[in-house]
Amino acid sequence: MTDEKLLILAREALKHSFSPYSKFRVGAALLAKSGKVYTGCNIENSSFSLTVCAERTALFKAISEGETEFSKILIVSDADDFITPCGACRQVISDLAGAVEIILTNAGGEMQHKNISDLLPFAFGQASLLTKRK
Repeated sequence: MTDEKLLILAREALKHSFSPYSKFRVGAALLAKSGKVYTGCNIENSSFSLTVCAERTALFKAISEGETEFSKILIVSDADDFITPCGACRQVISDLAGAVEIILTNAGGEMQHKNISDLLPFAFGQASLLTKRK
């Protein structure tokens, strides 16, 4: 699966964004190691804390269908600048997708390739829960 094909799929998902409050549409395409692609868009709620981002939508869809291993996730919006996952998405990506490649894009279709460790250094994860406590 090429990055360009993932971009096309993420842009299709972007069309389904439900963002009446922020008007900031986001789409994501997640490639599982099985070769299947799961897409997601942001879905807002009038209580902003209940909004779900495109990245989490794609991950939750994949996991709900039995996927547990992922290769990369591409994120797209209408913004001229590259957008990055929010803090909540960074944590969820770290926990559920591990060392997945993260592809950031801008409205011009340019891409930047990152690792979750670039975006979330010193992440709290499952190993953190296993540390010895007094």
